[in-house]
Amino acid sequence: MGVPKIQTVCGFGCGSSLMLRMNIESILKKHNLKAEVFCGDVGTCCSNQCDVIFISKQLSERISDRAKVPVISIDDFMNNVEIEGKVLEYFNNLKK
Repeated sequence: MGVPKIQTVCGFGCGSSLMLRMNIESILKKHNLKAEVFCGDVGTCCSNQCDVIFISKQLSERISDRAKVPVISIDDFMNNVEIEGKVLEYFNNLKK
């Protein structure tokens, strides 16, 4: 696998998903990890080519049955500790 493609998702693909994308990019930089991070919306995210989807817990229920990649639910987009833990867990699982 090359550089992972991480999709951050919100209702319309331009609000909280952008904030989540920026948080994830900051975490990647902090831990010297490489990934392509882009935003998507809940209506089309399952058709976008990616390796993982980071999405709010509320919206994850709308896509979990049709997503073909792991869906990682975030309870609080403002909680950097939660986001960092889930990003690092995803990367640790890639090594296995």
